[in-house]
Amino acid sequence: MTDFDQDLLKQVGLDTLAVRAGQVRTAEGEHGEPIFTTSSYVFDSAAAAAARFSGEEAGNVYSRYTNPTVRMFQERIAALEGGEAAVATSSGMAAILSTCMALLQAGDHVVCSRSVFGTTTALFNRYMKKFGVNTTFVDPTDMTQWQDAITDSTRLLFLETPSNPLCDVVDLKALSALAKQSDSLLVVDNCFCTPALQKPLELGADIVVHSATKYLDGQGRCVGGVVVGPADLMEDVLIFLRTAGPTMSPFNAWVFLKGLETLRLRMDAHSANALELAQWLDQQPQIEKVFYAGLPDHPGHQLAVEQQRGFGGVLSFRVKGDKAAAWRFIDATRVMSLTANLGDAKTTIVHPGTTTHGRLSDEEKAEAGITDNLIRVAVGLEDVNDLKTDLQRGIDAL
Repeated sequence: MTDFDQDLLKQVGLDTLAVRAGQVRTAEGEHGEPIFTTSSYVFDSAAAAAARFSGEEAGNVYSRYTNPTVRMFQERIAALEGGEAAVATSSGMAAILSTCMALLQAGDHVVCSRSVFGTTTALFNRYMKKFGVNTTFVDPTDMTQWQDAITDSTRLLFLETPSNPLCDVVDLKALSALAKQSDSLLVVDNCFCTPALQKPLELGADIVVHSATKYLDGQGRCVGGVVVGPADLMEDVLIFLRTAGPTMSPFNAWVFLKGLETLRLRMDAHSANALELAQWLDQQPQIEKVFYAGLPDHPGHQLAVEQQRGFGGVLSFRVKGDKAAAWRFIDATRVMSLTANLGDAKTTIVHPGTTTHGRLSDEEKAEAGITDNLIRVAVGLEDVNDLKTDLQRGIDAL
């Protein structure tokens, strides 16, 4: 029995949901969410076990796919996104894979933004293709390309908005209309914004996926993912999870529950720091171009104002020079962490062309705008003046 009144979930705000939704108290009356570190569950009788395994009786069966701590996280993130149900997975990529394996079959077609995480591109272009699912990659902001790419066999439209790492902003309402016209599902990776800044389901998306590793945790502690959407589709995803086992651990689910409690506060702070740094970088003559939707000259700025509550914590920029110049810039920083993760309280800096998008071919990189002089910064919660000083060290090294 959920401790927080289900009817009340429809009446309270996002911050209350982030703290209270999904919580269950045991007979001990604990105030904090417990971690259920058990692989299996004991049944009262053989008949009860059979009823649980067949689905005739609700309750826990095996922690690969039913665990109370994981369920609390699922219910909380579903409430935050405004979805009927959620399925937690072992990583963000496992969330995308589980969605594809549950909802696609040989002969189906996917239209995907070419501005997505490099491993997402590899999943569609190399691995789903092996199972007879073909993918067409398009410019995420060009609705004509999306429309022209859709065929009679198109089952799924996939994108990130804002995108990684160029912060492209996609019109979700327009894309939702295209999906409905073609009887396709619109799947949105909401990693950069989280439900604190953007609600894709309210804008017409069918499914939302997250790498919980990023902002849902917020401190770079655990790896995990989650899929949110209609109950019937999530049941299909859960069946795949039950069979294949890309499962979230109870401990990681507990960490993500704690992360969600401060989600809006952190996202507001990330956004404020990122906007100030983007504005500062935009004034530096050694910087060729800054990509951040919070800047008025960003082509997606007005759309971001309309469909997001803030601009997020990730920005990227091109330095004047080549790969060697970009590497000198990165190596000169002393506060920022050189790591490919994002969504952390600690600011991270990375060279996408040789890390997050390093497995893409030169042609794929060119199509996605991943140049040798591109640097991505996921802005953390440090003093913004210290971050400016650190970026200045990079500029001085050019």
